[in-house]
Amino acid sequence: MKIGTKSVLFGAHCFMLHPLFVFAGWWKLYGFPIDPRLWLVFFLHDLGYWGKPNMDGPEGERHPEWAARVMSRFGGKWHDLCLYHSRFYAKKANRRFSKLCVADKLAIVYTPAWLYLPLAKATGEIREYMALAEKRTGEGEPKYASMQIATSSERRWYLDVQEYLCRWVAEHSDGKADTWTPDTPKPCSTSPTTSMISMSCTRQKS
Repeated sequence: MKIGTKSVLFGAHCFMLHPLFVFAGWWKLYGFPIDPRLWLVFFLHDLGYWGKPNMDGPEGERHPEWAARVMSRFGGKWHDLCLYHSRFYAKKANRRFSKLCVADKLAIVYTPAWLYLPLAKATGEIREYMALAEKRTGEGEPKYASMQIATSSERRWYLDVQEYLCRWVAEHSDGKADTWTPDTPKPCSTSPTTSMISMSCTRQKS
């Protein structure tokens, strides 16, 4: 079974769990999602990992495309909401990250280590994330070097990821242009509520 399929079934992008945290992130940022199409987006946006041989490789980074094709039936706005929920995909396409991108990043902040780590370890995807982070940081690749994520332990890696994403969400929840994400690797409307978002990025205790 491909690692992307594992992630969707019982890993970090589990179809039964991850959408709930994305919903929570959206509610925090933009208010309760009344439009039923948003609930569909929460469920579909990461299903494109299905069948992918990697998570952060060339194939894995194209995972938003599947949901974007499905949601395009409702119009271009819904297509772009899904397609640009990856900030690296959006950057590569020279487009703005979508509102879903911000909610999706906040979802990671909301997902506790005691839940995320067993899931990511069960699929093996955490080994890919950490190995790539260590290798590419060492090589100076901007995607990882700019994040300054520790790889000394799985828990430390995840807490660093959460802290970074918490700060990224706080900085970009109002739709501000993304100057944090590097240009070299792989788009969010402003909302009057997002500029009022305040969140703590304090690390969780070990």
